[in-house]
Amino acid sequence: MADSYFPKWRLSSGVAGKQVVAPDERLPGLQTVAMGVQHVVAMFGSTVLAPLLMGFDPNLAIFMSGVGTLLFFVLVGGRVPSYLGSSFSFIGLVIAVTGYAGHGLNANIGVALGGIIACGAVYAVIGLVVMAIGTRWIETLMPPVVTGAVVAVIGLNLAPVAVKGVSGQGFDSWMALMTILCVGGVAVFARGMMQRLLILLGLILAYLIYALLTNGARLGTPIDFAPVAQAAWFGLPKFTAPVFHANAMVLLAPVAIILVAENLGHIKAVSAMTGQNLDPYIGRAFLGDALATIVSGSVGGTGVTTYAENIGVMAVTKIYSTLVFVVAACIALVLGFSPKFGALIHTIPGPVLGGVSIVVFGLITVAGARIWVQNRVDFSDNRNLIVTAVTLVLGAGDFTLRFGGFALGGIGTATFGGILLYALLRGRAQPETGTMVQR
Repeated sequence: MADSYFPKWRLSSGVAGKQVVAPDERLPGLQTVAMGVQHVVAMFGSTVLAPLLMGFDPNLAIFMSGVGTLLFFVLVGGRVPSYLGSSFSFIGLVIAVTGYAGHGLNANIGVALGGIIACGAVYAVIGLVVMAIGTRWIETLMPPVVTGAVVAVIGLNLAPVAVKGVSGQGFDSWMALMTILCVGGVAVFARGMMQRLLILLGLILAYLIYALLTNGARLGTPIDFAPVAQAAWFGLPKFTAPVFHANAMVLLAPVAIILVAENLGHIKAVSAMTGQNLDPYIGRAFLGDALATIVSGSVGGTGVTTYAENIGVMAVTKIYSTLVFVVAACIALVLGFSPKFGALIHTIPGPVLGGVSIVVFGLITVAGARIWVQNRVDFSDNRNLIVTAVTLVLGAGDFTLRFGGFALGGIGTATFGGILLYALLRGRAQPETGTMVQR
């Protein structure tokens, strides 16, 4: 461990793309700001999309991502480079506990917030335990075969929501397919940073096409820009108080398991890229992520997690200076104080958002399979085969268990089922190691 809590951030002589800039190094001022802007752009699409899918205020989500990132920075002593944005792991369960229909603000957002805080509390306890005894027990409890299945389940469980949302009017369905083509086109034919922003750029392109066909050619419901014109440039975000319902808290608390797996995988990835051992900070990273989730949920924001998008930016630039994330967080705070910015986000048409949802939920599912591939999970082992098969069907079929007045939905059942089934079926098979998870 380091002698001082925060590093001294010596000036790096490295040039982006040619030499690694370590977490405890810094760039000149203007370069640091430029890199901060790039990280804001990288996290923007997903951080805004997640609250829109749950009926949360995206402006507040952006603001709280900045708050959460700064809180994480302080908890890890400025030694782990990471940006905290809206987590997709909450979407399915938030929709389930609130009955959100997919249009406008969520009328039952308070109930979801209480559950998000409960999840953060469980996560914080895990962080404290890790700080005391290490991470080996987590890797034993959640090997790649389990984490991969649970991550895949999140996408599969959400699939009906995405498809149902764009299966109404014929024009909406065709626009959803057009949105998918836009995102796919950027993903395949764009290069460099543009390719990494496939969701954001694909959404913008589909938005423009929608506006041309509706506001221009009058083929569907036109976009109403009046709220954007009426909104103020600067103002406080709209905060919402949580409501603590036991059922919602029990349903959302297990999401902590997913957040643990994500954060652990991200830290391992950054350690490998930087050549620095960040294991001593894993417990503090868990605690920082947990407290950021609690704070966000306490005022109306989404649960947060470490962002793979920003890790991708670091991999490309080889710049891991943690001061860059302080700049990015401050930029997010400024954006959160603009109601006009929030009003513009709310003009995104439902069919466009639905098409993006189909892509995103599919990518979450594939991310689970990617975990199996990266960790060489052996599916000739019957234990792995059974655990995966049962977990996927429980989650995709939304299998619900009821305990008196409580109900554990598909994602929760699949998560606990996968963990318990793997533990019960442990035999002479070789134990698996590694927990590389991408959000």
